[in-house]
Amino acid sequence: MSGGTRRFVVGISGASGMPYARRLLAWFAGPGRARGVEAHVVASRAGRLVWAHEIGEDLAAFGLPVHAPGDLGAPFASGSARFDGMAVAPCSAAALARIAHGTSHDLLGRAADVMLKERRPLVLLLREAPYSLVHVRNMALAIEAGAVVLPASPGFYARPSTLAELVDGVVGRVLDQLGLDNDLAPRWSGMGEPR
Repeated sequence: MSGGTRRFVVGISGASGMPYARRLLAWFAGPGRARGVEAHVVASRAGRLVWAHEIGEDLAAFGLPVHAPGDLGAPFASGSARFDGMAVAPCSAAALARIAHGTSHDLLGRAADVMLKERRPLVLLLREAPYSLVHVRNMALAIEAGAVVLPASPGFYARPSTLAELVDGVVGRVLDQLGLDNDLAPRWSGMGEPR
């Protein structure tokens, strides 16, 4: 879309699940950058609070551009910038509702709205349980608008033995949905012989 460099937005909302966001940022800062992929970061106000509680390190530590939630002049706030996709990881039920209803009250919401209107990939890594009927209806609205709702549900078929492997499995699926090749988790190849 954007010439030689593919550009993405990582949105971080105020749900628990910041290890997913951290791993996604690390991928964009490492293997992603090595493959010519660029990422910009925006965290909502609540996202910054939860990040500080669950992770503690500076969002800027990954060397990626970090935009303030009120910076509606950021490049990805306009469809003419032609960013290639966005992941909201983690995505709170409140962020899902705002995205599904197109309220665009901050940069995260505006960026998601741009992805939907420009028909670019938007992956919402939903971190909520259990779901209410309101959540399910908002998921349906988001999906109908073109988003992928990907619940933060780790898989166990690869027999992960660490928390990092569980996180990698989910983040690998997010990257898959954005069309980004990765080797964060083993690919399913059938049952084979039990371990």
